Amino acid sequence: MPAASRSTRSALALTLVAIVLAVSAPVGAGAVLWGDTSASSATLGSPGEATADRAGAAAASAIAARAGVTALTPAQRAIRAAWILRTRPTVPTPKAVAVPSSVASQSSGAGQATSFRGRNHVWIPALGVNRSITFYSCSSSAYPGNRVYRWGCAGSNNIYLFGHAHSVFKSLHDAYVRGRLAKGMKVHYANASGSVSTYAVSWWKLTTPDKGAWAYAAQSTPSLTLQTCVGAQSQYRLIVRLRKVG
Repeated sequence: MPAASRSTRSALALTLVAIVLAVSAPVGAGAVLWGDTSASSATLGSPGEATADRAGAAAASAIAARAGVTALTPAQRAIRAAWILRTRPTVPTPKAVAVPSSVASQSSGAGQATSFRGRNHVWIPALGVNRSITFYSCSSSAYPGNRVYRWGCAGSNNIYLFGHAHSVFKSLHDAYVRGRLAKGMKVHYANASGSVSTYAVSWWKLTTPDKGAWAYAAQSTPSLTLQTCVGAQSQYRLIVRLRKVG
């Protein structure tokens, strides 16, 4: 192979590697809701034509502004645009699943221990979740680890907890896909001062990463929101909304 041809191919290969690394890099708080929160997620797509890039960047900036994230670098805006402009799947409508009364009773928290003590902690007895909570700042650029996080971008009256579907919130993911997620299921949350409150599942919904601003918006009543990924390529976000009951 001629030297000039080899050099050209090498340059192209290095360029492709650089693009892959740039797309894979964490991009700050927006990556939590709009980007990947699962090790099995799909690779982000191409940003497309220049006109689409500009439109996508504008959309991404608007989303970031709503989330309280400012001063994005050009590289971060490009990555956000690439995510928003990728091929969007059709979100399936969750199907109602008949739940036996014995399972529904367990899911609602009946028969579970009523004493929960701790600080920055969450318990979901019906799913076997007993985890400490790490605060995740709205301006943080750290990639989320295998922990349950409370997101700082959420509005008032909305305690927003998220975690990976392959680890800390695997049982939440599995309960949804297997039809065991039930209205009335109890979640107990301890804040930083050790005050424990109980929340009950009101509803849940699937969304895509580009259509989830409503999930972390302020609420009119004390609420708690759970988020994890769903889908063969983690292309959907499962949002579970709970209301305070005690």
